[in-house]
Amino acid sequence: MHDFSIEIILITILTLVVVSDAIASRLKIPSVFLLLIGSYITYHYLPIGVPLDLKPYFDTIVIFCIPLIFMGDALHLHFTDIQKYAWEIFYLAVISVSLSIGAGASLYYLDIFDGLSLGAYVSLFAINMATDAVSVQSILSRFDGISHQLKVLIEGESLGNDATAVIAFFFIGLPWMMHGEIVASEALFDALRVFVMSMGIGTGLGFVFYMLMKLFNDKRGEFFAFIIEAYLAYVIAEEMHVSGILTLITAIIATKAWIDMDIATDDKKSKSFLRKLRLENIHATTQERLEYIYEMAKEFGYIAAVMIFFVLAEMVDFDKMWEYRVEIVSMFVITTLIRAISMAKFAFLGQQFNTIKPVGFQGWFILTFSGMKGALSIILVHLIPATFEHKELFEVVTTGVVMLSIFVYGTTLWFYFTLQRIKEENDISLFKK
Repeated sequence: MHDFSIEIILITILTLVVVSDAIASRLKIPSVFLLLIGSYITYHYLPIGVPLDLKPYFDTIVIFCIPLIFMGDALHLHFTDIQKYAWEIFYLAVISVSLSIGAGASLYYLDIFDGLSLGAYVSLFAINMATDAVSVQSILSRFDGISHQLKVLIEGESLGNDATAVIAFFFIGLPWMMHGEIVASEALFDALRVFVMSMGIGTGLGFVFYMLMKLFNDKRGEFFAFIIEAYLAYVIAEEMHVSGILTLITAIIATKAWIDMDIATDDKKSKSFLRKLRLENIHATTQERLEYIYEMAKEFGYIAAVMIFFVLAEMVDFDKMWEYRVEIVSMFVITTLIRAISMAKFAFLGQQFNTIKPVGFQGWFILTFSGMKGALSIILVHLIPATFEHKELFEVVTTGVVMLSIFVYGTTLWFYFTLQRIKEENDISLFKK
């Protein structure tokens, strides 16, 4: 008798994706709500859909999913948008996250969480300040009326924020937490080394794959090339002890940037040495084929997200969550307030800086509540060594914050945009009368 466990799990995952999208489209709600609920119900109450014990394979599942989750979001960033909003993205992705982690860690002196060291505070807030690309895209894709600037800022933050949080966690927080002390200058130098090396390796791989894509001329091959690039960038970087996530994000964005430049200069002739070096007359792909690649990358990302949600479903223990309810709510409220304050620069202080374009109160509101947590937070907390005495606290608190952020932030945005749509429809009806 054959064992069809893998096939059944694949059927379950694809069914969840298809059914969630179908119901979400009809009800006009974010599909991530349904994916999260469906994953939990299936994992715990429909064992026929998950006939294999996934717990021993969680590390493998997590590593397998990382490139697929980040590849799709990286592909959506256009080079012209990165140039135009470079400072804003840098602020959101690096400065804001670093300051937020620092602000959260400073609560150590107030003894908010009993028994945690300062290094543990850094780790806990690095984990819980990381946003989730799939959850954010799932919710915002349901709403119209979001300005192009806000979309770019949200997409740029969801990528850069994650890379910064990962570096802060693995190269500062985790060593500090596990060893009890850390040399600040060495830690900062190590973080800077990781940042520079990751960006350099990613840029180099991005150019190599951009040139390789000129050798073939079909959308399927180009899509698979992006997948290979994402996995290769992640593996090489991790083997070199730098940030796999930052490297793969940089690689995908770099390849996409050169492709965008080719398409943008399609009708322009130039004798520039750099343009000749990259053989700009031979295109790596076309705008039409890129649309196919976007859609496929998004679907693969959803599939990977469902697999991560299965990991989350196994971690959910409502008895434990009730036991740690004060810590969960405290962390959720603190991270929300920190995010709201860090986003205020765009709404209320942007006009004071020539490099930052203000987005107004509405933009601040959307930026604040688009900070949903998800896959990366689960990945990071799952990779904490079992020997760490407070791992249960970290897992339960992070799981609770992830669930609260998805449902509370997502519902808040859903109500806001629903009311806005109703108001606009009423205004139009009144105008017609």
